[in-house]
Amino acid sequence: MKFVDLAEIFIRAGRGGNGAMSFRREKFIPKGGPDGADGGKGGDVIIQSVGGIVTLADFEYNKRFQAGNGGHGSGALKTGANGEDLKIFVPCGTLLLDENNNILADLTEPGQNFIAAHGGRGGRGNAHFANSQRRAPKFAEKGDPGEEKNLTLELKLIADVGLAGFPNAGKSSILAAISGAKPRIAGYPFTTLTPNLGVLAVDDAQVVIADLPGLIEGAHEGKGLGLQFLRHVERTRILLHVIDLSQNDPVSNFEALLNEFKQYGANLYNRPCIVIGNKIDIQGTESNSEILRDYAENLNMPYMSVSALTGENIPELIKQIADLVRKTPAVKLEYDSNKIIELPMRKRPSKSSKAPVNIIRLSDGSFKIEHENFEKAVSRINFDHEDALKKFAGLLKSLKIEEALEAAGAHEGDKIYIGDEEFNFEPEIVT
Repeated sequence: MKFVDLAEIFIRAGRGGNGAMSFRREKFIPKGGPDGADGGKGGDVIIQSVGGIVTLADFEYNKRFQAGNGGHGSGALKTGANGEDLKIFVPCGTLLLDENNNILADLTEPGQNFIAAHGGRGGRGNAHFANSQRRAPKFAEKGDPGEEKNLTLELKLIADVGLAGFPNAGKSSILAAISGAKPRIAGYPFTTLTPNLGVLAVDDAQVVIADLPGLIEGAHEGKGLGLQFLRHVERTRILLHVIDLSQNDPVSNFEALLNEFKQYGANLYNRPCIVIGNKIDIQGTESNSEILRDYAENLNMPYMSVSALTGENIPELIKQIADLVRKTPAVKLEYDSNKIIELPMRKRPSKSSKAPVNIIRLSDGSFKIEHENFEKAVSRINFDHEDALKKFAGLLKSLKIEEALEAAGAHEGDKIYIGDEEFNFEPEIVT
């Protein structure tokens, strides 16, 4: 399966069903009361992390997702059915970001759910509005639209161990030697273009190891596969720095590797690690191994020389990896607090009925009315119903919309916009 670690999708929750306007009609009951029921709630879009998936490839071509709409209410107090929720499954380690790059959720454990878009509220039927003064309401509400969003999915693999090194250092060979994984191996650089995962079984524990694409200098600036690589190192408990001992100056290679981690950040430079000098099977590497050992130990980093080809010192390396993983806690990513949005409750409508009405005069001479609760209330009015205009007039009067429009310079016949609705200004409506 193709490895994809970044995807953009569009999601839309379901619209709420319309409320019904209906009156009870039975034999010998000529004037039955209102019995129009509420519409059903629209379905939510839920994103859930699951095990067994290690790529976002499913979202490379399938980018639009829609939850089910709520059913309309009907007579005899029959409430509309709720819309069906839509679940979208992603790999563990998936980060959800909005259009402004704010973090919405970080799904790291199997079964974690995040409601990414809430379904619209169902409209209320006319039975809902009956009271002692209004016994036969001839209006009902439309359902609210569901939330819709553009999201970015960013996968940061969850592994205990990350194999880091420059191209052709032998990372894939080491992964195969210690875990039994079968990554693609060849005698030329950039064999690994996407992460390979292997599992090392030690006693009763399983250690997940990620062999990631080779770095080049400037990786922290996005050169080569740098950012794609470094993204997947962020969650690893420990790093295995693999250095090719057959190169002329392994210390310079190691310094360059450490510099990439230091420049990238995410505390990678200080992550617990083991420095591995690979290819000791090649004649003449002994001196390079001793030089690299001295350099690593001066940095208080454990060092081990191995041959992935012959298996020399591989059992000792496995034991050292297992011991270090056991005593190193799992990594919890730290984010810029300015980029985190509170999760995941839906924002409740504010009690802003007394907030001032904002009248905006548009360039074509029309007017736009801005007031959160008023706009929401107007969007729910079904103007096909007999008493809808009375309800609308009541809203205008309660917020003194007519006075506000006249103060802003509106005249009879001017276009007025309230949310998505368009009206002509007719002051006589409010009397």
